Amino acid sequence: MNSRTAVDYIIVGQGLAGSCLALQLMREHKRIVVIDHYDEHSATQVAAGLFNPITGRIMTKTWKADVLFPYLHDFYREAESLTGKKFFYPMPLYRPFLSIEEQNEWMGKSAHSGLEKYIDEVHTSEVYPGLVQNTFGGLTLKQAGWLDTTAFTLAVRQYISDKEILLDAPFDYNKLELANGEVSYLNYRAGKIIFCEGVKALDGKLFSWLPIRPLKGETLTIDTNVTVNAIFNRGVFVVPGTWKVGATYQPNDLQPSVTDAARGELLAKLDELITFPYRVITQNWGIRPTTPDRRPILGPHPEYPQAIVFNGLGTKGVSLAPHFSGVLAAWLENKGSINKEVDIERYKHYNYGGNIPR
Repeated sequence: MNSRTAVDYIIVGQGLAGSCLALQLMREHKRIVVIDHYDEHSATQVAAGLFNPITGRIMTKTWKADVLFPYLHDFYREAESLTGKKFFYPMPLYRPFLSIEEQNEWMGKSAHSGLEKYIDEVHTSEVYPGLVQNTFGGLTLKQAGWLDTTAFTLAVRQYISDKEILLDAPFDYNKLELANGEVSYLNYRAGKIIFCEGVKALDGKLFSWLPIRPLKGETLTIDTNVTVNAIFNRGVFVVPGTWKVGATYQPNDLQPSVTDAARGELLAKLDELITFPYRVITQNWGIRPTTPDRRPILGPHPEYPQAIVFNGLGTKGVSLAPHFSGVLAAWLENKGSINKEVDIERYKHYNYGGNIPR
């Protein structure tokens, strides 16, 4: 073991969770190695990267928005400065109203304490003529935007590769040794190993017992000649720049392919939202790691405390990953605690027995 390279932490997976955690730990001047093999159908690579402080069918403030959104704006801007790459695009989000009643409801909500910092304007008449169907006006939100998730993870990948702390290979559980409170893997030894694998955790030997629920989503990429300076979101989202349209929610379909049904659903909703011409370029799919309570899962394995999980970011990974990677990094360094709402302890009643490396 003494001949192995000593690091403080091994990170498995370099999607949103792993990338953000790597940057957090490097900020703390920790010695790390990241193990990852590129997957074009990971949730990160397919995601449109939307971040939006008011979401859901009934449009309520996102959980912990007052903490998450200021943090993510600072985090991604610092990451751009660090890597020298562009991937963060703050942008207004526009949601058309479907009726006078909805318009009136939001006129009242706009003065509600806690929402005013996210509502830019409630429009009572058409705002984007020729671009979007909004006869009754709509709602413009601020602190929204999109992250080019592919560009972000590629920028982080290049950054850690240049520092020679990236092992570009699939993780092999058969090569992992957990003993005496330490971690050994191939030529590395570490105090802790953090698994940021998304749905791949279900095939692993340590955290497959957790209730990570795969949720397939499909997106379209369109092409158009129009210029748009806001994200449109009603039924589907349309993100200018990448021109991604999505996304579907298919919990009962985990087939590794796109479907005609999803394409038809997306096109029908898109045509109800926009009025400008477009053509479909590509259709893609990915599997999101969700949880029963829609909260991330952070913390140590119940039997092997040197093995840590950071998973379950679901459909809001862009907004959740920066803050909670910071929470986890602080906890790893004994500088903070893990919120009860996201602590792995809430699932300790699940059976975690099985083939665990020793």
